Amino acid sequence: MIEFEHVSKIYPGGAAAVRDFSCIVPSHRTVVLVGSSGSGKTTLLRMVNRMVDPTEGRVLIDDEDVRGMNPVALRRSIGYVMQHGGLLPHRTVRDNVATVPVLAGASRREARAAAGSLLERVGLDPSLGDRYPGQLSGGQQQRVGVARALAADPNILLMDEPFGAVDPIVRRELQRELLQLQRELGKTIVFVTHDIDEAFLLGDEVVVLESGGRVAQRGAPAEILATPASAFVRDFVGADRADRRLRQVDVDGARVAVDGEGRPVGVLEA
Repeated sequence: MIEFEHVSKIYPGGAAAVRDFSCIVPSHRTVVLVGSSGSGKTTLLRMVNRMVDPTEGRVLIDDEDVRGMNPVALRRSIGYVMQHGGLLPHRTVRDNVATVPVLAGASRREARAAAGSLLERVGLDPSLGDRYPGQLSGGQQQRVGVARALAADPNILLMDEPFGAVDPIVRRELQRELLQLQRELGKTIVFVTHDIDEAFLLGDEVVVLESGGRVAQRGAPAEILATPASAFVRDFVGADRADRRLRQVDVDGARVAVDGEGRPVGVLEA
């Protein structure tokens, strides 16, 4: 479990990236922080692995303040996936995935062997392990980034806009694969995005942030869509968009869902 306890991050001059944010991320669940630029979502994410320390408040992992933990050991125990993969260009894919286990004391041979299995788990052919990151597509690089984050079998995954740099088709594939991985592995995931549709797809819970890390609303995707807490949330999630307003029509005996402009979006099961 991760707990943000009244955390603030205030920079010299008084600019506040985050002010008095509190939130609990339950174990084995995916909580998505969603908001526009300047909402503090990445700052909050990086407080978990101490890439950013709060000016005020505490971040706890299983009731232990992360400020009392060795930052290097803490970061090695937490999976971290960023937007552009962050792969080491001069190392092969296999060695990129094996990096953290080797640093943690595993033999290079064991870590490289395990890397092949991890590549398969994220939908890549193990033969790609001998290539370099520059020889892969953007989607393949992001899959390698996920494999590397999983290499030390962490309990926590931090994901900072991990699919934001790939095309929409690949992004959808990566989202579906992450859902499948979470069903299989049950990690505690903090996921950052500015895309509300991605947040609703991936999150067990979604935290909608305004400027300065202020929580505009938190809840399950269906709850936020059904009862936006404010005009800001209603506008941000697009609650009044035509593609959000669905109704049922009968077509040759089948129940078809159509949006507010009459466009079919799916078939309802009996």
